[in-house]
Amino acid sequence: MLSFNFSPFPVIETERLLLRSISLEDTQALYFLRSHERTNQYLNRPPDASPEQTRAKIEEILELLQKNECILWVLALKEKPAALIGTIGYWRMLPEHYRAEIGYMLHPAHWQKGFMKEALNAVIRYAFEKMNLHSIEANINPDNVPSGALLESCGFIQEAYHKENYYYDGVFYDSIIYSRLNK
Repeated sequence: MLSFNFSPFPVIETERLLLRSISLEDTQALYFLRSHERTNQYLNRPPDASPEQTRAKIEEILELLQKNECILWVLALKEKPAALIGTIGYWRMLPEHYRAEIGYMLHPAHWQKGFMKEALNAVIRYAFEKMNLHSIEANINPDNVPSGALLESCGFIQEAYHKENYYYDGVFYDSIIYSRLNK
């Protein structure tokens, strides 16, 4: 079975991005992402109600990171390393199955510029080369066509289509599971 160690935190640089650890200084920017209508459109969960709620989420992420139970990177432009423009990370990690689930968010001002593809490819490499994962899973709302296209462009394939398997706010939703194997 795998064991993970994210200390020291693995900072990743891409052509245009710095992927760094989240901190409490990111509260306002993350609150925007977690409460904005467009970034939450397909998440089927309540948006954060306050910056305090977002701060508590950051504290939870940092605690899980210390226990090596999740890893979340902040996406920042290299020329503005303190400014969070998105997040990406592995949050449901199954070391006994050499598998983890990936999730990501990006500020709408940075959509359709290739930033998330750049970040996704970098953290896929990290997962396969450093974490020794065999597979990565992504769970998306079928209406989120851009996310499905992003995953497919990075080598993911549709693994399953679940009918009404997710319940939120009085409605049953479908979900699509994508996966990518370490070949």
